[in-house]
This record gives sequence, structure tokens and C-alpha cells, in this order.
Amino acid sequence: MNKKKLISAFVEQLENDLMIMKQAARDAHEAATHEESKPENEYDTRGLEASYLAGAQAKRAAEIDEALSLFRNTSFKSFLQDDAIQATALVKVRLDDDQINHLLLMPKGGGVRLDFEGASIQIVTPKSSLGEALLGLHVGDVAEFEVGPKVRECEVLKID
Repeated sequence: MNKKKLISAFVEQLENDLMIMKQAARDAHEAATHEESKPENEYDTRGLEASYLAGAQAKRAAEIDEALSLFRNTSFKSFLQDDAIQATALVKVRLDDDQINHLLLMPKGGGVRLDFEGASIQIVTPKSSLGEALLGLHVGDVAEFEVGPKVRECEVLKID
């Protein structure tokens, strides 16, 4: 898998996501401040709800912008198969249900997925239980991580 092309694809997706989220935030702000959003009575909360939505969408746009900036300004390391997993590693893992996952370990952007060269790649951060469990592991290592009340296992198959 070409990591440089993968990073470019993530940048493109994040740029598109940012554009969509900014427009959604503008639309929600406009709805919140529009004449029709003024409450008709004390129980009418349309304007308030629209303002909460606009605020949340603006916050999400800022998070996407931060992840995008990180992707643009980070030096992505090429890992050897005997290297330990750390930030910017592209990791192929097998979960305990025999599902194969491709994960990109990044400080920000957790949960973002991208279909690339026939594989689904997901960003995980060290703040997630899976990301934390992967840090420092090598090919062939097995890690346990929690998903809610359940403990799962994953085996590191490849590092790029």
C-alpha cells in the first residue's frame, strides 16, 4: 500500500468533510438567526436548538481542520517490520473474530475511515483503547483492548 498516496487521499477526504461541515454550520447558524426561528411562545425552542446545532457543527469543523493541519504538517515515517508501532504507523491487524483491519495511528482524527486500494483504513488515536494497546507493539505481538464491557484481542500482522 502506498502510504504517500494514502495520506493524500486522507487529506482530500478531510478537505471535503471540512467544506461540508462548514456549510452545514453556516446553514444552521442562518436557521438559528432567521426571523422564523424566533420563539412563538415560551415552549418554542426551534431557534435555541438550531443555535446548539450550529455550535456543535462549528466545533466539529474545527476538529476536522485541526486533523487536516496535522496531516499536512506531519512527517510520516516509513516503518520497517521490526520497528515498534508509534504515531504515523500504518498497521494491519487481525481481530479475535478473524477480521482484518488497517489502522493509521495518528494523534488526531480518530474514527475517520477511508476506502483505499480495496481496503478500509481507519484512523485510531492513542486516546482510544485500541490505539493505546497498539503503541510499542511489533509484528506478531497480540494486544488486548476494551470495547465497552468486552475485552478483545488483536494480532499485529504488518507495519508500514
